[in-house]
Amino acid sequence: MSMTSPHEWLQQAREERWGLLVDLVFAIAWVTFVDLLFRVLEGPDWAYYMFMLLGIVAYFVFFASLELVDQDR
Repeated sequence: MSMTSPHEWLQQAREERWGLLVDLVFAIAWVTFVDLLFRVLEGPDWAYYMFMLLGIVAYFVFFASLELVDQDR
C-alpha cells in the first residue's frame, strides 16, 4: 500500500468534489428527515437508530437507480 502525497490527495479531492457534495447533501437531508419524523411521531429510540442505519441502504439504492436511468438513456 503506497502513501499518497498531499498534492495527489488534493488533486483527487478536486476531481471528485461534486460527488462528495452530493453525498453530503444526501446525508444531511436523510438525517434531517429522520430527526424531524421522530420528533413528530415520538417513536422509540431503537426505531430511530434503525432508520438512521437504513439511510445507508437508501443511499446505495437511490444512486444505483440513478445509474440505471443513465444506462437506459
